[in-house]
Amino acid sequence: MSRPTIDARDFRTALGSFATGVTVITTRAADGTPVGLTANSFNSVSLEPPMVLWSLARTAKSMPVFEQAQHFAVHVLAADQADLSVRFARSGGDKFAHVALESGIAGLPLLPGCAARFQCKTSFRHDGGDHLIFVGEVLEFDCNQRAPLIYHAGQYALSARRGEMDEPRSARMAGSFGEDHLGYLLSRASHHFYQPVRRQVHALGLSDDAYSLLSLLTLRQTMSHQDAMALLGQGANATAALLADIGDMGLVARDEAGEPRYRLTDKGRDVTLHLMAASKARESEVLSVLGEVDAFALKTLLLRLVREHSADQPDLWAEPDTAE
Repeated sequence: MSRPTIDARDFRTALGSFATGVTVITTRAADGTPVGLTANSFNSVSLEPPMVLWSLARTAKSMPVFEQAQHFAVHVLAADQADLSVRFARSGGDKFAHVALESGIAGLPLLPGCAARFQCKTSFRHDGGDHLIFVGEVLEFDCNQRAPLIYHAGQYALSARRGEMDEPRSARMAGSFGEDHLGYLLSRASHHFYQPVRRQVHALGLSDDAYSLLSLLTLRQTMSHQDAMALLGQGANATAALLADIGDMGLVARDEAGEPRYRLTDKGRDVTLHLMAASKARESEVLSVLGEVDAFALKTLLLRLVREHSADQPDLWAEPDTAE
């Protein structure tokens, strides 16, 4: 019975369903030149002795170097190191340029800031079809709690702990929302996050909108009335009243040259930065419950959500206009 033909592209797509970490493998050539490449074929082999493996395409330009190398280092990249993955996946060029290398066993070039690193002695090389499989004994390793970079279905992805949380509860009334409704989650999370800060805000005689506007003014030297309206989602009269109130408190001043624009006064800057320090302390407190891996995933997904739904909002992070 003949073997069914396997389409290489479909096979690669199917393999992409398996999420992996991303590693950079490094070693040194005989002349001391550092050599490295990106690989997601890394896996554990044995705990006693500690051994790992990875594979390299036989057509890779670095194959002769790794075939001769007695040692190699495996770097498990952290979630914020996608640029290193891209850099070491490219062929040619100085991949190590401007990288603050550390030196490992037998002079192995080590990349900083990784989720984990394994310094290995090459133990075996095995045939793996169009790849060569390298098995190494781990001589030294280091790791931390940084979120790892994930690769899935041809794209970089995020990892987050599933935990043993109960399934979201359903709506009590037909047509209402369940416990996993995004609006409910964002609203409850925001309320929980800002509750301690809000007490300080109100103690200063400020409203929530006033604090929001003062915080936004730390990101721009000046802000127009129209920008304030758009960012707060307020009408013209409500925004004008709010600007007048915090102006009477001596927290903002109005520049009359050309179109009226508003800026923080020295007092406004001191008050706002004091409140923002409390907000940052609250952030550290809240995220410590999640841990670094989940905190990174949460902030990254929220940032993506904000960017994809803020096309009609002023870009607070853009370079300020000279008019400002």
